[in-house]
Amino acid sequence: MTVYLTQALIPAEVVARIRVKDSYDWHQAVWRAFPGRDGEKRDFLTRVDQMDCHYRLLIVSPVQPTRPDWLPDEPDAWKTKPIPPNYFRHGHYRFQLRANPTKKVTAFGPDGKPRKNSRRVPLVKREDLVDWLKRKGEAAGFVPHAESLRILAGGREVFTKQGAQGTHSSVDFEGVLTVTDRETFHEAFGKGVGSARAFGFGLLVIAPA
Repeated sequence: MTVYLTQALIPAEVVARIRVKDSYDWHQAVWRAFPGRDGEKRDFLTRVDQMDCHYRLLIVSPVQPTRPDWLPDEPDAWKTKPIPPNYFRHGHYRFQLRANPTKKVTAFGPDGKPRKNSRRVPLVKREDLVDWLKRKGEAAGFVPHAESLRILAGGREVFTKQGAQGTHSSVDFEGVLTVTDRETFHEAFGKGVGSARAFGFGLLVIAPA
């Protein structure tokens, strides 16, 4: 499975000019790097980090994206390359993961039976977040090292989609992981970990440890 990693460095004034204000706006802006795919299902992951005077955008995708027309034509502004399969043959990696960890809360009616309109709420306690990462890691072919794990709460992210407002809870995980299933891990890298992957969550940033 071929996976492409792209990094874009975007000046803050460009972000303001194209009116990107939230995670849904970023999602729409990145779609312009995949022309001719209107109506198709999203199959790429993103992560955006705000630096001093610019933003760093990472994209992981199964097809090579093209430089979007809103990005300045500068050598360091857009870099994309395929990740060789042997990059996923290591046993241990340092990792970063921005995720949206939640749990389902079931509402019960007067008769004590569960209602259909259950909702998801963000996880906030460290032990719940650690358990969430362990479960997701097991499904994605890796185990996080508890002794190296750092968890940084990023707060609530508000976005507007088609006139309706929504929120996500952002949490950054950092540490070292051990790969337990290379094929599953490789696939999870391309597909992402957790929910809200269309809104800048779920992209694993990894480096051999």
